[in-house]
This record gives sequence, structure tokens and C-alpha cells, in this order.
Amino acid sequence: MELKLLNAEGQFGAEVVAPDTIFGREYNEALIHQVVVAYQANARSGNRKQLGRDDVHHTTKKPWRQKGTGRARAGMSSSPLWRGGGRAFPNSPDENFSHKVNKKMYRAGVCSILSQLAREGRLCVVDTLVVDAPKTKLLADKLKAMGCLDSVLVITEDFNENLMLAARNLVNVLVVEPRYADPVSLVFYKKVLITKPALAKIEEMLA
Repeated sequence: MELKLLNAEGQFGAEVVAPDTIFGREYNEALIHQVVVAYQANARSGNRKQLGRDDVHHTTKKPWRQKGTGRARAGMSSSPLWRGGGRAFPNSPDENFSHKVNKKMYRAGVCSILSQLAREGRLCVVDTLVVDAPKTKLLADKLKAMGCLDSVLVITEDFNENLMLAARNLVNVLVVEPRYADPVSLVFYKKVLITKPALAKIEEMLA
């Protein structure tokens, strides 16, 4: 598989050879959907709590007598049938939303996403991407020249403080290291820029 090499002027130069086992796989929609849903589900904190009939602050006094009023029988106002009453089966804070996806499936799903991005021309490789100072304008000008300012995921080989700080104020730009390139971000952003050293790390991780 040959990936496009993008220069600083936004033009494509020589091509970079990448392994077909990572960037030349078939599009597996079912697997990608499973991996993305599992990633989002595992990110849920599961801290929501609903009140049961024992948790709502209501009196336990019987609202009216059992017979003779013509109304339905009622024991207390905390009943789930009443407005403001407790839930019959409330959600507890220890609710588990996690999905299990083994490493082989996860890597295959990420490879399928990368392959589809490469086929659609949304995946580009750059020699390097650095800024001299932590200024948003410097990075914005570089990405604008490359035609990637509207929505781009930048994958760099290691933590670059200037680059991270410069991208912090750009809403549609995210800079991550290869180990933090999650499937949701790969699907969400319109373009993905990978530096050459980061490409080698990704190949090593997904080999």
C-alpha cells in the first residue's frame, strides 16, 4: 500500500510504502461498529442514580382512608404510580456499561479504519510537523496551507509541547501520540495527518 506524502504547501510528492496488513485491509463495517461502540461504552462512568421509593422524601402516612372515598386505594405518596414517587427499578451508580473487545479484534478494527481512510484519500503522511513557538496562529497557518484546517487529527511520534499548546485553541484539530489514536477520533475527523516516525510506531503497534 502506498500512502500520499503531503508537503508544507499542501501538494503531494513522493509516496510512502506501508504494509498491506495494516493499510490494505478490506472494509469491515460490522467490526468497526463494534469497536467504536465498545470504545464509547467503556468511556462511560456509570454514575447516574435514580431514586427508589425508599429514597424519595415523602411521608409514609396513608393519603386517604382505604374505603368509601370512590378513589383508588393508595398506601403512600412515594409509590411509583404517583407523580414525584420513586422509580420501580431505579438505576444504580454501580451500573456496568463496559463491552469486551479482545486485542485482536481491536487491532483489526483500527487497521480496517486506517485502510478505508487511505482508500478515500483522507489519510496523509508528512515528514514532520512542528511549530517554533506555542502559538495557535503558527499551527493554523501550516494546516491551512495543507488544506487540513477544517477538521484534522494529527498523530505525532512523541509529545511536543509547542504543538500541543498551539492546537489547544483549534476546535477541529486534535494532536495525539500513536498510542492515543482511538477509533472514534479516526472515524470522526475528516483528515488524518501522520508523521513518518509516528507511522513507524503505528506499524509496530498493529503488526
